[in-house]
Amino acid sequence: MVFQLPKVYPITDPNLSGLSHAEQIDRLIAGGATLIQFRDKQAASRDFYRQAEAALKIARQYDVRLIINDRVDVALALGADGVHLGQQDMPVEAARRLLGERAIVGISTHNLEQAKLAANMPVDYVAFGPIFATSTKENPDPIAGLEALRGVRTIVSALPLVAIGGITLANAEEAWKAGADIVSSIAALVSDPSRIPENMGEMLAKSRAGIGQ
Repeated sequence: MVFQLPKVYPITDPNLSGLSHAEQIDRLIAGGATLIQFRDKQAASRDFYRQAEAALKIARQYDVRLIINDRVDVALALGADGVHLGQQDMPVEAARRLLGERAIVGISTHNLEQAKLAANMPVDYVAFGPIFATSTKENPDPIAGLEALRGVRTIVSALPLVAIGGITLANAEEAWKAGADIVSSIAALVSDPSRIPENMGEMLAKSRAGIGQ
């Protein structure tokens, strides 16, 4: 599909924020988010579905796109806007067949070889990282760094490139300058629930200042 990804792509985390996914999404939207990823590595399937359903209702109220992390079945059942897949999840080709051409399908990559493979898959964006140290994964992949991000920029060509992992207000500029079209963040945006709208707005303001253009 053809669509314009925003420069900032937030991801929800109920354990980090202390808020439900729906509450986080409401606050992220208040800060200007237009595309949000629902991510929950701990919820049981039924709870995951119910929370995703509530989150999607909020997103629909504001015409904001919601991407489901990992769970193609939930994305399909709810009619979400797409899915974000990891290296161990359902193959991209299978997810595309199930969700259709209009769905947004993204994939995480962690090294140059994975990025090369992803560049030839039916995806709408390639995420690469972790660019910096991250605390939101129990067993994170090795830090990829900015130099590798520059290499991936060349590999994926015209595909939108998302920098992920340890992205903060302080270092987002470095990721954009290294070739990322979009930065994706969890902790920097939602770890302080009282500042979610402000954090989202500040990161968007950095993108609008012409960084990475």
